[in-house]
Amino acid sequence: MDDTSREIDGAISQRLKMLRARAGLTLDELAERSGVSRAMISRIERTEASPTAALLARLSEALGLTLSAFFADDEPSASPLSRKENQKLWRDPHTGYLRRSVSPPGMPSRVDIVEVEFPAGARVSFPPRAESRVITQHVWLFEGVLDMVLPAETYRLMPGDCLFMDIGDAFDFHNPSDKPARYAVILDRGR
Repeated sequence: MDDTSREIDGAISQRLKMLRARAGLTLDELAERSGVSRAMISRIERTEASPTAALLARLSEALGLTLSAFFADDEPSASPLSRKENQKLWRDPHTGYLRRSVSPPGMPSRVDIVEVEFPAGARVSFPPRAESRVITQHVWLFEGVLDMVLPAETYRLMPGDCLFMDIGDAFDFHNPSDKPARYAVILDRGR
């Protein structure tokens, strides 16, 4: 594990501990709410494990947050401008996908913008989330090919395509090609 990965895992560990404490949840209670084992949550909090995107999404949901809110600063931003060099990055240890939080942190907005670089052949599955019925997202593809697998239908996105969806449903992001895909996710926390 390189220094950047250790630093990111340390930040995730501290953030998860703080959010769990703020919610007043024990490890067992968070495990029950999220469907993630107590042992795994403990390993993440001790920086002994790197959580995947799907696992972090489940923990975030159990804490009443989106994945973007999990990574967001609690402090109001001093600026409405988010410079690329200051945007938070996170790499999923399982798929290698790179997630960049683009939106200025701490702004009074329901919308979060995330940029993703998704490796060739990668797949990330998100389970249904009953508490997320008010959260929607747009997936806007810039480069490559992306299959969005929803319960009723699979949508193949090509560059320039944009798919609107409710994130309460189960869904998969899948790159069926041999080239990386790059896209934006625009999350709206209320409708």
